Amino acid sequence: MRRGRFAPSPTGELHIGNAFTAVLSWLQMRSAYGAFVLRVEDIDGARSKREYVQQALADLRWLGLDWDEGPDVDGPYGPYCQQERLSLYEKALLHLEALGRLYPCFCSRAQLAQVASAPHGLFADEPRYPGTCRDLTPAQQAELAVHKHPALRFRVPDGETSFVDAVAGIQRVDMATGGDFIVRRADGVFAYQLAVVVDDAEMGVTDVLRGMDLLSSTPRQIALYNALGKPIPTFAHVPIVLDVMGQRLAKRNRSITLRAMREAGVAAEEILGVIGYLAGFCDTCQPISLDNLTDRFEIAKVPKHLVRLDPTSARVLHLRDVGVNEEAG
Repeated sequence: MRRGRFAPSPTGELHIGNAFTAVLSWLQMRSAYGAFVLRVEDIDGARSKREYVQQALADLRWLGLDWDEGPDVDGPYGPYCQQERLSLYEKALLHLEALGRLYPCFCSRAQLAQVASAPHGLFADEPRYPGTCRDLTPAQQAELAVHKHPALRFRVPDGETSFVDAVAGIQRVDMATGGDFIVRRADGVFAYQLAVVVDDAEMGVTDVLRGMDLLSSTPRQIALYNALGKPIPTFAHVPIVLDVMGQRLAKRNRSITLRAMREAGVAAEEILGVIGYLAGFCDTCQPISLDNLTDRFEIAKVPKHLVRLDPTSARVLHLRDVGVNEEAG
């Protein structure tokens, strides 16, 4: 059986962009008669809030989504909140360390800003780590550790990594262009790259559908799957939803949250209609039921580019003041 998941981070309320990804992930599994898992990615405890978890559950259920496993449903692969899965990440780190794939990195952000180079291709949005601490001797590591607690970096493999994305198509990347990446921060927090791979592998996830902003994470995660000896899922990276001004949706902008839309009188079927329209499943922006949307789901129809709310969809959603630029989260 195919297994998919939606994994929100509880750092704010869900907005229409989050709903776009959640609904498409749900449609992918329900149209294939697969299992749908809800996982809470609260690995960064300092930024995560419990009230956002409860609000996300309420918002998704209001849209009509259900899940076979999750924090409020349980299941054979729980727990379904990352803060309760820390021992699994530690076990994975020990395995990678035993393979010689990790090394301590003592570089500060200021140092990295001075020496990191600009990569190209899939990793173009982030600076490349130059390998400053890659070949430190044990004596040098011990000397630096007296003054600073290190992060842990993963040694990327040599050569090219390739994969076929169900939306973006064939992707090929030279792993060296992105450099070694962090799997545990200096403050002890496990990095997203490690946690998501461990969780998807342990939960038997076969299909990963998520936002296009995470496409560049995929080669690194494939390297971790291989190092941990875990099967690699299929990937589909769907477009990011922009507001009517062409800006990324902002969690701090209350008008674009699902709760605000519900309170403004927007019906769940109207939101589903907008999602179906943006995803290319519907020709017009009309209310639609989940059942009808499931019948129309075709991953090949999903746009490969960013999608933008137009005046019609914005009016349906009762959106106002949607030109604030902030990371979508």
